[in-house]
Amino acid sequence: MSFLGDMLAAITERGRSLTDFTALPQATTPAEQTAALCHNLLRSRGEAIALATAAEILRRYRKQDRAQRIGFFRMLLDEFGPDMEPLVAAARAFSTSPDERAAEALHRLSEPRRQDLFRMLNQSAHGTAELIRMRADLLDVLPDHPELEPVDKDFQHLFRSWFNRGFLELRRIDWDTPAAILERIIRYEAVHEIKDWDDLRRRIDPPDRRLYAFFHPRLRDEPLIFVEVALAREMAGSIDFILSPERKVLDAHEADTAVFYSISDCQPGLRGISFGNFLIKQVVEELRADLPQLKRFVTLSPAPLFARWLAQNMPPDIGEALQDADWWRDARKAASIEQSLTASAAWYLTGPRSAAGRLLDPVARFHLGNGARLERINWLANTGAAGMASSHGIMVNYLYRLGDIERNHETYASGQAVAASAPVRRLAATGARLLEVADTNGGTS
Repeated sequence: MSFLGDMLAAITERGRSLTDFTALPQATTPAEQTAALCHNLLRSRGEAIALATAAEILRRYRKQDRAQRIGFFRMLLDEFGPDMEPLVAAARAFSTSPDERAAEALHRLSEPRRQDLFRMLNQSAHGTAELIRMRADLLDVLPDHPELEPVDKDFQHLFRSWFNRGFLELRRIDWDTPAAILERIIRYEAVHEIKDWDDLRRRIDPPDRRLYAFFHPRLRDEPLIFVEVALAREMAGSIDFILSPERKVLDAHEADTAVFYSISDCQPGLRGISFGNFLIKQVVEELRADLPQLKRFVTLSPAPLFARWLAQNMPPDIGEALQDADWWRDARKAASIEQSLTASAAWYLTGPRSAAGRLLDPVARFHLGNGARLERINWLANTGAAGMASSHGIMVNYLYRLGDIERNHETYASGQAVAASAPVRRLAATGARLLEVADTNGGTS
């Protein structure tokens, strides 16, 4: 990859020597100049000039502020969509004579020209990373500018192809991994903060800990997503069980359970491009090959939106207790609401659906969609500030039973009841009854 990068850089510099980027007829403002360069790139035929032009477009984009980048995305929307006149003609030709040739012409002309532009920008030395950052910028402004969604659809279309499973490389991260990658792991951890280098070492160096990450050939030192794994003799019921500095280290060959306790996406610009399902399944295979005595593969997962949902669907016996920020430190008060709170969580994770028919919890959607089973609701499993604020300390075990994954996935995809253990189903039924009471008393369940 270093050789390829050096070669692309050399060709790019050769192209710069052949091109005057200041000579852009009918382009006076910086925005017009960037648009002209984009049009020139699509018309270019020589490799050196094309690479130099792509690099120049990306250089200019990096220098733009937020407002200028919104203008850049509008330019992509307005000037680099499908060429409508040939597209209409191709549609008429296909309607008159619907054969393979007409279908191919219609397909080719219906593709927005910005997709070709993105492909050519991607060929520059750091084009892939630059385009990922560009899409992250677009996602940042998209809520205020929904008209730009077609541009994002084109990014998604290309990224799903460029980052499909066949191009991804799974690596185990350990204490011998280059420091630049370890620093990124610390920075990208999104579920349970890595406080310092000692904390990182406790997660990757002991024999009962593993961390695996997916990488892409064009982003050699940039993880796309990673998962942290604890090897244990039982299904973990709290994050302290896993992360406590005082815990007893276990010989890996004595473990019978692998606990996936943190999955972190690393690239905001790849949001919506799914890697996690492939990652978990491949890590299971890696662990089974290395440690064949492992019998259970489970997660210890957050329920990140539970507290927000519960605030609008509060059973009467919970609301008063939760007004005290330290309620969980009072053993009597905590015991008085444990049944209601865990039952409400079980119902939240299995019952209510959005208008689109989806479960409300994103983590539940991810694991149940992958074919896992909702195995256990864990009480006061994360009493850190973030865990209490987002889920009142609730964490969840999802069980990946290899023989059931496909059936569970198909059941979930068809909209049927989610796969859940008998204890969770009983809790969910209790939660549903509690929420009916809350609704009759003026709640919004």
